[in-house]
Formats: sequence, C-alpha cells, structure tokens
Amino acid sequence: MIEFKNIKKSFGEKMVLNGVSHVMESGKANLIIGTSGSGKTVLQKCLVGLFEPDEGEIIYDGVSFTEMSEEDRKLLRQQIGMLFQGSALFDSMNVEENIRFPLDMFTKDNLTVKTKRVNEVLERVNLTGSNKKFPSEISGGMKKRVGIARAIVLNPKFLFCDEPNSGLDPQTSMLIDKLIYDITREFNMTTIINTHDMNSVMEIGDNILYMKEGRKEWTGSSKDIIFSDNQSLNQFIFASEFLQDAKQMRMMEAKR
Repeated sequence: MIEFKNIKKSFGEKMVLNGVSHVMESGKANLIIGTSGSGKTVLQKCLVGLFEPDEGEIIYDGVSFTEMSEEDRKLLRQQIGMLFQGSALFDSMNVEENIRFPLDMFTKDNLTVKTKRVNEVLERVNLTGSNKKFPSEISGGMKKRVGIARAIVLNPKFLFCDEPNSGLDPQTSMLIDKLIYDITREFNMTTIINTHDMNSVMEIGDNILYMKEGRKEWTGSSKDIIFSDNQSLNQFIFASEFLQDAKQMRMMEAKR
C-alpha cells in the first residue's frame, strides 16, 4: 500500500499539485486519470522520488518515504518496477539482455540463475523463446510485454506504469491491460497506472484517482463511475456519444 498526504508541488510560480491525498491499495490496479496538465505525471514522479514534494508525506507500507535516508530509498527502489510509456528498451540489447538488466544491477546471482529468472518472466508474459530478438525485430505490443517482464523480474512489491497502452491498437491494449491486471492480483502488488485509455478505466479500474488542475477531484472504482454525478468526471470519461451510450448500457446492466 502507498499512502500520500497533502502533497504539494510547484515549479516556479505554477502550483502543479495542490494538497493531494489518497491511498493506493495492494493487489489492485490503482489508476490516476485526468487531462494533460492535471498533475498526474508529476504525482507519479513524486511517488518514486524523481521529484521531491514541497509539502506532504508519502508512505510505503507504513514507512515514511519522505523521511527516508537516501540509502534506504535505494533499497526501497529495488522493490519498485517501472513500465515506461515508450517501453524504454535498450536498442543495442536483445530481449534477454534487456530483461536481465535489473538483475545485473541489483543482484549478485550468477548468469545461470539470472537466465532462469528471465525465462520465467518471459513465460509469464507469453514471450517464451524470444530471448535473442532485438527491439527492432518485435512489434509494439511485444515491446510492452518485454517492458512488463523487465519491470517484474525483481519480484517488486510496487509496479508503476506510465501510459502502458500508448501507441497500441485497441485489441493489443486490452491484452496489455489484462496482463498487468492479472500480474497485479497474482503477486498482490500495489500497481499505479497513469492512463488516458478509457477502456482501461472501465475494465481494470479497481481504485481510480481523477485529478483536475492539481487537485483530487474524485475517487472510486470503475463501477462507481457509472453512477457518478461529478460533471467534470463525466465530461472527461464520457465525452463522445459512443461512450455516453456505453454508460447508459452499463447503468441498465447494473440495475438488473
């Protein structure tokens, strides 16, 4: 679980986060949503220590991240997996080498043990046998799965995903959503996902934080969204006629 209290962050005179508090729950897909400029990316960077909040406290499993020494933060970061928006694979490394990179950085295991672990996570993301392929030889969806494999290779307690469906077609996006969701439940991870993908919001949104202009505007689950009377949230989620119709259908199904 990750809890943050009254997080404030400014850049110059511009306040980007204005007193945001929330709890990210273990074993659930915790989504941060909002329009561009709402503060969700800055919030995620504060949570992993890339930015320091001006005020407030961040707590990992009951321990204050805000008050940790740099040495303790380094130890905690070994329990954090990151899936970047563009996958961020090393072009000069093959799939196996990309996934093994965190093991090389943070463990003293021999090559045999590390290769065994690489193969375990490759199997988990349905990429068995792709070890020697290079990023240029695989599809966008496969790159995302390699990114997920690398993010979980150290068995993290916390998984951060930045726009995991960016640049993917709808069908592949759904596969990535399901994979992240299943892994979250399987390993009881605290997963935090920044997303603009409304299908992700509706399908895997266990715990959703909707931000607007640097503030917490609404929280709830994908089921709660259907019945929300928050006008700003409804405009963001159900902007198109198609999504408005989808909301009506879900409301009717929920009332049966």
